Amino acid sequence: MSHIPSPALLEPFAAVPETARPTDPGTPTPARAPTGQRILVVDGDAALAGSLTAQLRRHGHDPVGVRHGSAALQAYQDVELVLLDLDLPDLDGLQVCRAIREVSRVPIIIVTARRSELDCVLGLHAGADDYVTKPYGLRELIARIEAVMRRTRWQPAAAREMDLGRLRIDVDSRQVTVDDRAVPLTRKEFDLLCLLAAQPDTVIPRKQLLQQVWGDSWSRRTIDTHVSSLRGKLGGNGWVVTVRGVGFKLGTG
Repeated sequence: MSHIPSPALLEPFAAVPETARPTDPGTPTPARAPTGQRILVVDGDAALAGSLTAQLRRHGHDPVGVRHGSAALQAYQDVELVLLDLDLPDLDGLQVCRAIREVSRVPIIIVTARRSELDCVLGLHAGADDYVTKPYGLRELIARIEAVMRRTRWQPAAAREMDLGRLRIDVDSRQVTVDDRAVPLTRKEFDLLCLLAAQPDTVIPRKQLLQQVWGDSWSRRTIDTHVSSLRGKLGGNGWVVTVRGVGFKLGTG
């Protein structure tokens, strides 16, 4: 069982000296935009990611960087766009992309050194909105960010309430009811239930649940303890179904 050091979580990358920043020659320092995007930069190379976060900040955005895929799975909910490298120290970036896309519509742009057509196709199939290869021109990347955000603004809002028969989940207020009875849940219990409810007919692997809900802080019995507690609060073992050797899926109570 791996353990990612806690400093990896939401630890901003150090600023990189101006001479080390991979920017287009002759690019003037832009005026700070009146409003920017909160952008998650996921890259295992701290120097390159530090350069990118510095450039994004100069363009008026609010970037935050993480080095590990497990940290990205904890941080994506608080940002408006994700820039995701595929070569990470702990997880493959495609796995991270798929895991985020299964539960969120946050825009994802893959930024990677993998240049083949197959890699690009796999990235787009994993749920990425765009695919940029290194080395890249900063102006092109900024333009792609703006284009993805424009498309996103025209998309209808994601459902914030899940109505699953007797079970109802209000994502915004984090309230759960069964047969109109309020069910008080802890933060992790709610996150676990939401992840299962987002794919009610799908068996979600145990490892994916652990990584997305608990990130780097979990033990072998973490998920079993929370599943047991969740079943008790919802009122029956049938709400969370165990698929032996694979994971869990949402039941009907």
